[in-house]
Amino acid sequence: MASLQASSLTFSSSYSSSCCCSSRRVNVNAAISLPKLPKIRFSSPKTILPSRDLGLTNPILIEKIVPSTMIQEHGNEEQGAQHNTRKLTAQLYTILEAVCDREEMHRNIGEQRDNWNTLLLNSINMITLTAATMAGVGGGASLLALKLSAALLFTAVTGMMVVVNKIQPSQLAEEQRNAVRLFKQLQREIETVLAIRIPCEEDVEEAMEKVLALDRAYPLPLLGNKMIEKFPKTFEPAVWWPSKRFQRANGGREMTKQNNGWSEEVEMEMRETIQVLKTKDREDYERLGNLVLKINKFLAISGPLLTGIAAIGSCAGSPSWAAAAGALATVVNTFEHGGQVGMVLEMYRNCAGFFTLLEESIESTVDESEVERRENGEMFEMKVALKLGRSLPELRDLARKSSYSHIEGTQVREFASKLF
Repeated sequence: MASLQASSLTFSSSYSSSCCCSSRRVNVNAAISLPKLPKIRFSSPKTILPSRDLGLTNPILIEKIVPSTMIQEHGNEEQGAQHNTRKLTAQLYTILEAVCDREEMHRNIGEQRDNWNTLLLNSINMITLTAATMAGVGGGASLLALKLSAALLFTAVTGMMVVVNKIQPSQLAEEQRNAVRLFKQLQREIETVLAIRIPCEEDVEEAMEKVLALDRAYPLPLLGNKMIEKFPKTFEPAVWWPSKRFQRANGGREMTKQNNGWSEEVEMEMRETIQVLKTKDREDYERLGNLVLKINKFLAISGPLLTGIAAIGSCAGSPSWAAAAGALATVVNTFEHGGQVGMVLEMYRNCAGFFTLLEESIESTVDESEVERRENGEMFEMKVALKLGRSLPELRDLARKSSYSHIEGTQVREFASKLF
């Protein structure tokens, strides 16, 4: 009995202790536990109906449906812009291929015409000297065959001289060399546009106009109206750029140094450079061009005239006159085509055209009323200095000298260009 009571006491005490611990654990859990929030389920409506109370719509459906039209329109605009860019790029590449083809064509034809000049020069001189020798030897009546042969050779060489003096092979070769250089320059301009930015319609139109202007300035046909007149009445500079109409600038405009790189000093410098180009460089080349044109006309007439006199002299029984006229004709032909007087004339035409183009480019830039539409002033000043073979300080010094000459009433002695 005693043992049973002891065991019951032990069980009761353990039970009471466990209950006490469990009650404490429940109380602790009750003290630190937080109430759970009720779960709210949202059901998305099948249609988009704005709530009149809140003025809201379902955000999920708005994100999926409403901006999709805007995204589609934006995507169509991007596709249209990309298509236009690809089209303009393809057109510019097409023009570039044509420019490269013309460059190669003018190079090949230039080499051919240079060979013409050498071959025709040597052939005419040899025929003329042979005819003069035969005319001098065939002085007697027994050598009638030599006289007739000399007369025939002089007649043939007269016709050859007329044709050669008409087409001027040395001048034709110089035209093709200038065309190759200018087409190369246009090729580099187009490649620069394709490399640094996306082309626009103005780039395509400008490149096309430049190609056509070069075709008109340096034609390939030898005969007809398309060929450049070799003996014009007056000397005229070559023109290989498209003509444009430029907008005149407003008079009283104040500018700051940070206005697209332009300032009153830079504008004054460009205007004074134009004056020097007009009064010194272009005027000097036009004077030399007129002089060379007169010399070329005189030589072109003298050669066939002398061979014609030699042909008549050999038939009329004047061998001394025939031989002398033939020798003089050889000298004239050698001086004209061996000295390449036509090439010198074309070189002067090209130089005068270069100064004319530079003047027009400066005038069109300075006379632009909106300074923002001009090319950057510092960049433009550097381009002008490089084209004239000068540094920036030298170009500014030239402008100051020109300005002082206006005040003193004198003329600048220095030429603007140091290249040629």
